[in-house]
Amino acid sequence: MLKSASAGTLESGDIYIEVSPIIEHKIDVKLTSIVAQQFGKRIKQIIIDEIAKRDLNGISVNVVDKGARDCTVKARINAVLNRAMDTEVIKWD
Repeated sequence: MLKSASAGTLESGDIYIEVSPIIEHKIDVKLTSIVAQQFGKRIKQIIIDEIAKRDLNGISVNVVDKGARDCTVKARINAVLNRAMDTEVIKWD
C-alpha cells in the first residue's frame, strides 16, 4: 500500500521529492530544477528507474531539484519510497 510521503530539502545541492498514489496506472514525474536544461532527463530517469525496481505504478512524483548529484537523487527517491511503503528495507546496489 502506497501513501503520500516526502524526503529531502530545498537547500542548494539537495533535492526535495514528494510521492503520492494516483488512480491511473502510470508514473507521473513533475520536475522543477535549476539545471533542468542540462540534467532534467537524467534526473527523471534515475527516479523512474528506482520506482521500476520496486514494481510500482499509480504514483505521482513531484520533484524540486536544487542541483543534487545523482547519488543524492537516488538516496532521496529511495528514502521517500521507503516512507511511502512503510518499509525499513534499504536495497543499496
